[in-house]
Amino acid sequence: MSHISTGVEYGLHCLIYLTEPAPGVPEASVRDLAELQGVPADYVAKLFTKLHKAGLVVATEGARGGFALARPAEKISVLDVVIAIDGDKALFDCREIRGRCAVFEDEPPAWATNGVCSIHAVMQSAERHMRETLAGHTLRDLAMRTAAKAPRSYGTHVVRWLDDRAANRRRDRSSAE
Repeated sequence: MSHISTGVEYGLHCLIYLTEPAPGVPEASVRDLAELQGVPADYVAKLFTKLHKAGLVVATEGARGGFALARPAEKISVLDVVIAIDGDKALFDCREIRGRCAVFEDEPPAWATNGVCSIHAVMQSAERHMRETLAGHTLRDLAMRTAAKAPRSYGTHVVRWLDDRAANRRRDRSSAE
């Protein structure tokens, strides 16, 4: 079972394209970002609504229009994106079954239920470490790693592809009027 959704993955991939010095552009439409990566545009639009509400992206107007990062990429952590898309939910929900042992006959002794459940304690520690790790990585970090792996021409190809899409939309609007 996945505790971090596919939406977080889609959202992070889209945001990387809005991050410099990654191969990308300062702003792009949700539809273009979705098509660029072969993911459902309607789903990405819902993700960007959540990212906008969380203050991570801003809507832009103009010929290019779409979304841009609301603050510098080095100020947006992976944890920020996870919380914006999936919410601030706990990794583990302790059900306190330690007091339900059949031998207790519905009267668990204090030793069985005092303090934090040992299983819950381990899960809290794991969650704390996960959050620290996610908070320690930014969009800029991810973009730099992506850029380091890609050939230099990749960024140019992405920008050209997005520019062509925007030009086609402008052309289509002009001919419709």
